[in-house]
Amino acid sequence: MSLAPNSAAARDIAYYVHPQTSLRRHRDSGPVIIDRGEGAIIYDDTGKPYIETVAGLWCASLGFSASERIAQVAYDQLRKLGYYHTYRHRAHEASIDLAEKLIQIAPVPMSKVLFQCSGSEANDTAIKLAWYYQAAMGRPQKNKIIGRRNGYHGNTVAAVSVSGKPDMHADFNLPLPMMRHTEFPHYYRQHEEGESEEAFATRMADALDALISAEGADTVAAFFAEPVMGAGGAIIPPNSYFAKVQAVLRQHDVLFIADEVICGFGRTGNWWGSNTFALEPDMLTCAKALSAAYQPISAVLINEKMHQVMLAQSDKLGSFAHGYTHSGHPVATAVALEVLKIYEEMDINGRARRLGRRMLDGLMRFSDHPLVGDVAGVGLIAGIELVEDKRTRAGYAPVGRAGKIVDRLGHEHGLVLRVIGDRIAFAPPFVISEGEIDQMLVGLGHTLDAAHRELVA
Repeated sequence: MSLAPNSAAARDIAYYVHPQTSLRRHRDSGPVIIDRGEGAIIYDDTGKPYIETVAGLWCASLGFSASERIAQVAYDQLRKLGYYHTYRHRAHEASIDLAEKLIQIAPVPMSKVLFQCSGSEANDTAIKLAWYYQAAMGRPQKNKIIGRRNGYHGNTVAAVSVSGKPDMHADFNLPLPMMRHTEFPHYYRQHEEGESEEAFATRMADALDALISAEGADTVAAFFAEPVMGAGGAIIPPNSYFAKVQAVLRQHDVLFIADEVICGFGRTGNWWGSNTFALEPDMLTCAKALSAAYQPISAVLINEKMHQVMLAQSDKLGSFAHGYTHSGHPVATAVALEVLKIYEEMDINGRARRLGRRMLDGLMRFSDHPLVGDVAGVGLIAGIELVEDKRTRAGYAPVGRAGKIVDRLGHEHGLVLRVIGDRIAFAPPFVISEGEIDQMLVGLGHTLDAAHRELVA
């Protein structure tokens, strides 16, 4: 590969380490330089357009260039108060207003909000709060956190440890020793012959119950779950799964933490995935679409039970000794508050349901494609499974081979796809048009056809 010495690509290779990237392949091939965005479309530095089928990292809900309205809010806040912290009894109106709004729209009664800068930090904070709560209750040994295989909750040390992603643990000396993982509730891939969704959900809940019992309920602090598993492949929970799981958690007095980092703010067709699947969490984490990704911000919502314990523990210890320099940053909170106003004006939940029906109906048309084994979705999030044999559900060997081919060919057909192993996830920006959804589906059809030809050649 030959690059102009001063080009962006050459400077990138010289100075930049990219996350979630094959470092040697990146060094050898260089980056795709994204130059600008317009709605659901991004353009590289050659001017080629791509439909972004998963909103960047599930986050660019209003597209890839901020409206004048959002830019003006950020500018005005920067001029008025560009930074102040929220430590030691300090506050500013933007963070107060946003906290109030989040409590108002919470899916179940919540009491207070803690702000951070990313979904990883929010989930890390929720883990710390689970430990803090249990210690305050006189149960410091109740410190194990249960996640799910293939679940994803972030990249901080604790958040990635509760994530069920072995590739993100390898050689980082992770996961932390108090983390446990229960079954991956992917009905299509994991069900036994003749097993109904209801029976599968019962088996998943029984596995969680057995894990908690084997570990000792007096050692298990909390359970983490995404309403729809994002980085697991846009996995929709099987029927009755969460009702059965929540019954197990109540039986064993285990806190339930709903990770709404991807599902929050309309993605499933309601404000929260917790609304869609009748979740009743003790804590809820959110980020990404909270600010439409225009500012780095996240939040943890806690219920009154937890808040009362935190009050008492703060009395005992002298303060609540947790926080971040940029927690509740005035610019980030001002932008997030304006984004929530825009969501209400555009009826984000109705839009997600309407566009989601169009997208899912279109994806369902690929069910007969020889490369497609499963299509499932809710709201404006969906996934399709790539297989070699529809009857046995077997994929092409090695795992991920078909996915890599589809990823490459999708790029050639003007699509930025989110391929997770041999599954493709879809969660486009809410501003995508019906025409762009149709265009995405046409490009996907060409991609699947070309990939199948390559795989069987």
